[in-house]
Amino acid sequence: MEFLKELWLFLKTRKKYWLMPLIFILLLLGGLIILTGGSALAPFIYSLF
Repeated sequence: MEFLKELWLFLKTRKKYWLMPLIFILLLLGGLIILTGGSALAPFIYSLF
């Protein structure tokens, strides 16, 4: 949780709010890859990219 707090303070003080959607999308894609890494859906997800 300390990392998230420091990241938020960095974005807030430097006014880099445009990074928030990028971080959110990267977290979503990372979670999708982790959750479907060993499942039968993996070949379909990899074909999207």
